[in-house]
Amino acid sequence: MLVVIVATGATVRLTGSGLGCEHWPGCQPHHFEPRSFHSDIEFGNRVVAFFTIVATLVTWIVARGHRLLAFFTFFGTLLQAPLGAITIHYHLDPWLVLTHFLLSAVVITLGVILACATRPRARTELPAWVPWLGILLGVAAAVLLFSGTLATASGPHPGSTVVRRLWSFQPAVYWHVRATAVFGLSFLVVLVTLVRLHATQLRAGLVLLGLLLVQMAIGETQYRTHLPWWLVLVHVTMAATVWAAVTVFVYSLWRPRRMA
Repeated sequence: MLVVIVATGATVRLTGSGLGCEHWPGCQPHHFEPRSFHSDIEFGNRVVAFFTIVATLVTWIVARGHRLLAFFTFFGTLLQAPLGAITIHYHLDPWLVLTHFLLSAVVITLGVILACATRPRARTELPAWVPWLGILLGVAAAVLLFSGTLATASGPHPGSTVVRRLWSFQPAVYWHVRATAVFGLSFLVVLVTLVRLHATQLRAGLVLLGLLLVQMAIGETQYRTHLPWWLVLVHVTMAATVWAAVTVFVYSLWRPRRMA
């Protein structure tokens, strides 16, 4: 649900539907329901957000362990509602939209860690420096995600022609490509290390590698085809999926282990 809400939110942004419903929680001052294409998309995102909040709330209620982590997952999801209302009030200010997406990334991180923490923990034999290398990988991935967000926000689909863009597109892409290189090198070092150690975390690393290759292919295709909005939507959704996979991978390196 946390990934789906990113996809529906990106659809709102990329189709210029952010002001399709100018009021909250209803769509218009005198009628609650949507009555146009853009209002349908915006209101649909609100419906998905409602069920996402319910899902995280139920998770917090039924959680026997890790209740604090479950609470912050729910609370971060709940914060998206007033943040969305504020974003609409300020006519889709790009910094508020950026904050909206980055908060989604934080909540996805908490939700994925919560899901991983509930699974049985297998002991592994990893040198003590490998998990710290995983932290470096996570930081590089965070920079990659942020630079990609800037690139999307400065592109031709920031919401609509009445919404000002954030930064300029070419410099944003320039830094995003270089962040990709740093992340790729860090990930390659970690992956080679796991192969040499025959570590159980290699499986999660290979899954992440596959997702990264797909994401890179999508990114290159959208750039060469002049950024069709639907392909940018796929790229943003995949970014959320890749971030979730990075969280799983880095978390797996920090599971209880015997020192080699």
